[in-house]
This record gives sequence, C-alpha cells and structure tokens, in this order.
Amino acid sequence: MSKKVLIIGAVALGPKAACRFKRLEPDSSVIMIDESEIISYGGCGIPYYISGDVSDARELQSTTFHMVRDPKFFQEAKGVEVLTRTRALQIDRAARKVLVQNVDTGEKKTLDYDKLVLATGSRPRKIPLPGSQLENVFTVSGLEEAVRIKETITKGAVGKAVVVGAGFIGLEMAEALTDLWGIETTVIEIAPQLLPGFVSQDMAAMVEQVMHDNDITCLTEEKVVEITGNGRVETVTTDKRKIQADLVIMAVGVQPNSELALEAGLQVSDTGAIVVDKYLRTSDPHIYAGGDCVEIENLVTGKPGYFPLGSMANRQGRVIGTNLAGGTDTFPGAVGSFVIKIFDHGVSGTGLSFESASKHGFDAIRAFVVQFDKSHFYPEKDLIILELCVEKNTGRVLGLQGLSTNGDSLKGRIDAVGVILPQKPTTKDISNLELAYSPPFNSAMDALNNLGHTAENIMLGRNVGIGPAEFARLWENRDKKDVLFLDCRDVENALEFLEKYPEKWRNIANESLEANLAKVPEAETIVLVCNTGGRSYESQLKLRKHGKDNTLNVYGGMKLLKKWGIDI
Repeated sequence: MSKKVLIIGAVALGPKAACRFKRLEPDSSVIMIDESEIISYGGCGIPYYISGDVSDARELQSTTFHMVRDPKFFQEAKGVEVLTRTRALQIDRAARKVLVQNVDTGEKKTLDYDKLVLATGSRPRKIPLPGSQLENVFTVSGLEEAVRIKETITKGAVGKAVVVGAGFIGLEMAEALTDLWGIETTVIEIAPQLLPGFVSQDMAAMVEQVMHDNDITCLTEEKVVEITGNGRVETVTTDKRKIQADLVIMAVGVQPNSELALEAGLQVSDTGAIVVDKYLRTSDPHIYAGGDCVEIENLVTGKPGYFPLGSMANRQGRVIGTNLAGGTDTFPGAVGSFVIKIFDHGVSGTGLSFESASKHGFDAIRAFVVQFDKSHFYPEKDLIILELCVEKNTGRVLGLQGLSTNGDSLKGRIDAVGVILPQKPTTKDISNLELAYSPPFNSAMDALNNLGHTAENIMLGRNVGIGPAEFARLWENRDKKDVLFLDCRDVENALEFLEKYPEKWRNIANESLEANLAKVPEAETIVLVCNTGGRSYESQLKLRKHGKDNTLNVYGGMKLLKKWGIDI
C-alpha cells in the first residue's frame, strides 16, 4: 500500500531518506520542504568554497556526475517533490497534518502525511552581543550566507577579519580567509584552548602552533563583549583588548532546531535535541528524526550525546528511508570520529579526549607516540603524533587523537580505532591491532601498535614521565628546582643545548649509558629526553635497574615539544 511521506528539511538527511525510501517504495509519494532556496548541498564544503578550493557554490550541490541537486533534479530523477522557500509552522499529530507557509508570499496550506521525517538540522548558536547586526558580521548558517561572505571578500574591502569561536568551523574559516585571500585573521575563543571538547589541551596547543606558523593570531580565554562600527563592522572589543576588523565570522557552535518537535509534544532532551530510539523514531511512532536535530547514544560513555556531523546525517537518512518502507534498520549511536584540515596538517580524533574523559568521571591516563607514518628507511615520510586516552585501572581505550602533515595516513589510523571503540577495546587490542603493512605505507610495528605498548608501560608504572605541558612548567622553573635534563641522544644532537645550558643540560647516549653510570648527574629529579621518547624510556629502565628511581621520561621527546611550541 502506497504511503504519503513528508520530510521537513532538505539539506543532508532529508534527501538521503527521501531517495532511499523511493527506491524501496517507488509507488509512494514523498514531499520535501525547506525554508531555503538552495537544497541538498555539502555543508562541510563551505570553508573550501570560501577559500577558493571549490570555485563554484553549485559544486557543493552537484552529484558525482555533475548534475545540480535542485527541485527539478529530485522531481525528474528521484520522483521526489520539493517545495523550497516553505516553512513548517505546526504539526497536528492526531490528524497527521503539517501547516506550512510560503516564505515569500505568506500563503499557508496543510500537507497530509502517513509518516513524517524531521530533518530540521541545527542553526548557529547566537550570543547576545551588541553590534552583531552590523553589516559584514556573518554566521555560517548555510550555503546562501557562504555566497554572501565570499562576495564580500571578493570586493577587496576586507583586510582584517575576526573569527569568534575556535571549533571546527571557526578554524576552517580562519584558514579559508588567510590562505588564499591573505586577510589578517584573529581567532577568539572563550575557552582556554582551541577545539574545546574535541581534543586535549596538549593537542590543542599543537594545533595553535600550526595556526601561529601560518600567521593567524589565536586568543584563548578571551570573551567578545561588543562589535562596533558605523553601519559596518569596524572594531571587535573583548574583555582584554580592541581589534580592528572589516569582517566578523561568528562560529560559536550550533544548537538543534527542535522547536517544531517540542511544540508538537515530542520528547526533547534538556540539551534541546529531539530524543529518538535506535530506529530513529521519535516518541511518536509515525514521526522519525535524525541529523543535527537529534540526540543519540555516545557509545563510549553510554550517555546521550549530540553529534552534528554531516556524514552521520547521511547514514541516518538511509536508516530512516529503510524504516519508512517497513524495515527495521537501526542506528545504535556514535563515538564522534572527526577529521579537519588545518593548512598542511590534518587533525583527527575519535572518542574522548583526556579532559573530556575526566569530565565524564573516568580515571584516565594518556600516552603519546611520535613516529614516522611510513618505514623509517622509506624516502618519503611524515611524522605522525598520536595521543591515546585510556582508563587507568582497566586499560580500556576511551579515545584517540592525532596530528600529521599526512592527513590521509592519520585519518586511517583514527578510523581503525574508531570502528572498534564501541566494543570497548583495551591497550592490548591496540598493541596487537592487525594493520596492512608495506614500507611505503607504514612501519612493520605501526605507530598505533607502539602507542598501545606505550600506554601499557605507563599503566604498569614502567614508563614514568611527563607530557609537554608538564615539561614546559619544569623548564620555566629549572633554576628554582633541583632538576637536571639528561639528553639520551648522540652528542651531535645534544651539543646545542649543552653549550646553552651547561648547568642544567647533560648528555649520555642511551646506548652507552650502562658503561657511563658514574657520569649520571645527581639531582632530585632527572628529566630524560630524546627525539621521540623511545631511547629515553630505555634509559629510564636501565637507570631504574641500578636503583635510580628519580627519573621522568619526556613523552614524545624533542619532536613533540617542538610541535607543541616549546622553544628551548
């Protein structure tokens, strides 16, 4: 028996659900409505349209065979009717009707449904800020606004820009403004780090160093209090300074569009997201919802989570399309895997960061590995930095993050762990993770395997050390403490520091340590350093064997410290 399906929202989840359902039930009817004129586009591609990597906005709407996904395309190619510039005003669940209004004419009418899909998405979070209505103050709410931003830039009147918010969109937009257009850009973040809630503080410091190396100023723990200008933005005022700006991008996160569901009496969580079951049904069995407007289970914490990610909306759309046709497909939840491009670096993660794990009540530790992404003898290779977050007593892996100039190589490793996170893997699972091997692609003992080994050694108390933040504090206070730094590399690597800091920096190569135990300096604390933390760990074991338990190994070594931004 044919059905009438109505879908509210036509960007990501809506079109996927509509097309999947029509393939399964071609005799049923589907109507999609959306407030905007532009529909079915890749929103995650907006920063690359702004930057010029994507030259035409229509490319974000195009299929792989270069057809624009507009209402005509959906009608003719998919058998789906689309009403653009149409706003849903009210859901009558008892009668299964939705009152809609044409945005341009104000005309109202009622649409019937057998099944309803809420694909209402999210909207940029707005903060009550004086001056936010000035010209050239934008959010990144959709492709139409992205076109206006790019038009503003191409007029040549933007020399300085401020991005408020250092999440994914904020950093990607900052790169877009700087890289191609050469706009002097400042990022302001109220939290104490970039990418708050997504990466650890140490990983965020490395991201900030990448931004700094590309001439972007990042101001953390700073609050914007006012935007001023004579009709058009001229100045952004924070609680610490004034910054000149010709353009402002507000990127302070998103919030779910759930008002329509709430007014209809559907269950909505305290966070404002629509509550759905594993079949993506709302509290009304005739209404489905997915994408940025819903809350699903965080498969690491077991608690409700909010994951406004485009890839997830598309996968959920397929589940809903199947179930509209009578299927029983499920979407169990997510671990929150992500990857973003920051200039020539990729930043990626899955699960919980160290700080997030602590907030969720886990007693967590973390381990760092700095290693080439390919075999060390292969001529073309990049360093990959990985940080594993682990539950201390059980060894359960809670999350993984990384940074590398080879983003594809990094993403592959993050994905390898992300897919097993729901099964609650331990460090031993990471140590023994089977990965395809060939020198042009990785090492025989992959960086992930070594990361598992490192985490195990830290858990068992064999590898006792410090991360870059702790090293920075020790280094800054080195003259006030009884601490010495023992360089476990060859003398050629250590020479510069021996000459600069003869009172604090010493050198005994790890391979000759056993023969030179008498030369090991006396101090309350000896900090062991090498390039990546491996040789210094071996030195720690040797010194411990001879009764010296006052050592700290620098996790990730000098390469991690340099990436973190420490200038010794």
